[in-house]
Amino acid sequence: MLCLISLIVCCGLAWWQWNRFESATGTFQNLGYVLQWPLFGLFPAFMVMRIRKLRREAAAADQAAASAKPAPRPEQWGQRPVADVPKPRPATPAAPVVPQDEDEELAAYNRYLAELYQRDQQES
Repeated sequence: MLCLISLIVCCGLAWWQWNRFESATGTFQNLGYVLQWPLFGLFPAFMVMRIRKLRREAAAADQAAASAKPAPRPEQWGQRPVADVPKPRPATPAAPVVPQDEDEELAAYNRYLAELYQRDQQES
C-alpha cells in the first residue's frame, strides 16, 4: 500500500515538474525531474520485490540445509588449533639515531619517543 502511495505522489510531482517545464520560466532541469520522479516512485516497489526474493532464497537455502545431512560444527571465528598458532617473533628494538647537529630539546623529545616505543614493544 505504501509503495502505491509513493508511486502516486511521485507521479503527481512529475506532472507538476512537467507543468513547470512547459511554463515560461521552465528549464531543462524541470524536464530532468519529470523523468526522475517516476523512478523515485518505483524504487520502493522494487525494493519490496527484491527483499521478498532474497527472503525466499534464504528460506529455500535454510530448508535445503536442514534436509541435508548435518555438517560438522564449524570452528568459531578467531580460534585455531594450538599447533597452527605462530610463535611470536622476538622484539628487536632499534637504537635511536640522533644526529649530532640536532637541537638538544628535539633530541630529548626523540629519546623520550624512543623510550615509549621500547616500552610499548616490551608490553606487546
